[in-house]
This record gives sequence, structure tokens and C-alpha cells, in this order.
Amino acid sequence: MIQHKSARRAALLALSLLLAGSVGAQQAQAATKAVKPAKTSSRVAAPAPKPVLESRAIDLLKGMSARLAAARSMAFTATVMYEAPSLLGPALAYTTSSEVLMQRPDKLRVLTRGDGPVSEFYYDGKTMTAFAPAENLVAVAAAPATVDATLKAAFESAAIYFPFSDVLLADPYKNIGEGLTNAFYIGQSKVVGGTVTNMLVFVNDYVFVQIWIGAEDQLPRMLRAVFRDDPLRLRHQLELANWQLDPVVAADAFASGKTAGAAAIAFAHPAAPGFTPPARGKPGAAQPSKNQ
Repeated sequence: MIQHKSARRAALLALSLLLAGSVGAQQAQAATKAVKPAKTSSRVAAPAPKPVLESRAIDLLKGMSARLAAARSMAFTATVMYEAPSLLGPALAYTTSSEVLMQRPDKLRVLTRGDGPVSEFYYDGKTMTAFAPAENLVAVAAAPATVDATLKAAFESAAIYFPFSDVLLADPYKNIGEGLTNAFYIGQSKVVGGTVTNMLVFVNDYVFVQIWIGAEDQLPRMLRAVFRDDPLRLRHQLELANWQLDPVVAADAFASGKTAGAAAIAFAHPAAPGFTPPARGKPGAAQPSKNQ
């Protein structure tokens, strides 16, 4: 469900403030060494297929969106697998798993573990907090009044991006449907998500997505995406499981007491000027860099 042009690369890299920098650097270096210049060809390119927007596919996407939008709270597990180029050529696969809890209009918690540092994200309607337990680092910033606006602010200010963001929006189809060039129905599967799902494809100028939607509950179960401008055609997969719609949510679910003794750092992209984490194990405010 990665539609946003400015966010489309973030799904390759990380689900947290700290993971974004380290994984991104490794991927960029590997990609530079692994990709060989394409050979020129005298063949005439085949004409592009005509756009197809099947009403059945659109209706399924809108039905899923309505089901998600109607929930006042939700919880689910999001497992993300994404590929990165290796120095030998074939792609490597990395996986993260996030436990997600959201309450409209202004509460969100995402606890992520996987092939990289554990990360925690909290939004309580007033502030957004990114916490790295292993490093004992915390970044806190004032937040907008809605989940939608906070997801945008977290990405723009600190490169924090969740590949399942569309699921959390007040109107998922508004983002999914923007710029659609193709959408068509494939058939049904009885394997994905332990239930019967409808398979379909939706495409825009940036990404090709295959999605599996529950035939009865209309909930998204799995997505596979390839970015159209990626010469390596690296694949990204998102599985959504353990769905709970409108669960009872504890009042203190969107804050963590573990951050009280953590070292404070700026709520900013790790590559931003002035971002200097404190020495490991020494709590304290982040120090400004020399170029400030």
C-alpha cells in the first residue's frame, strides 16, 4: 500500500528513525556495485498495454477502504519482507514485524522488531515519540491532531515511514486510488491469511501492487509490490494478520514509561544537519554539530 511518491523508497529501508540511516547506506552502496549498465538494444519496444480499470477491482478496493475507515480502533500484526541488492547480484531479503494499535482520530502505537534495531513509536494526540530500546535513545516532538497528519509529519521530519500507513488513514481509498492507471481482478485464493481472499492488482505511475483481500471480512491480508522505476525489480511484501476491529483500548496504551531514562535526541532525519546522537550509554541531550 505504498502509494506516496516521496515515501516510496522509505519502505525499502526502515520502519524507524534509527534503522533508516544504517540500512539505507548499505543498500545504496550495494546497488551501486551490483547494477551493471544496461546493454543497448536495436529492438523496437512493444507498445504499452492500454489502461484497464475494472469496476470489480475498484469496488473491492473501495469496500476494503470502507471497512477500515468504519473502525474506531484497530489492532493487527504487520510483517514486512523487502529485498535489497547484494554485492554478488541476487537480492537479499530482510524482514520486520510490527504490532500495531490505533484509535481514531489521534492515537497510534507501533512496536517493531526484525532484521535491525527494535523500535517503538507512540502518538498520544499531542506528541509523537520514537524510542530505540537497545540504544536507549528517545526522540519526542509535538504532533498534529490526527493520525493522518502525524504519519505525514513523522515521515517529513524524521524519515519514519510505515509500509502499512494506508490501512490507518481516515480514507484509505483516497490515497490508493490517486493516479491509478490499472486495476483488475485475478481470482480467489484459499491459502493466504488462512481464509478465502480475492486477488487483484492495482497500478499507478510508481508502483505495481498485487493485493489479497478477505472475501468475507474485506480486510487486506497480503500485498506484494514492485516499484516501476526500480531497474532491479526488487520485491516488497506486506502480510497483515491477527486483525481486531474496535477492540477495547487501555487509556495508557499510547505511551511508554521506558523512555523516562533514555537519552534525548532530535526528532529529525539521522542525516539532517545538527543531528548528533549522544555517546552510547550516556543519557543526555543531543549536542549540536559544528556546522550549526
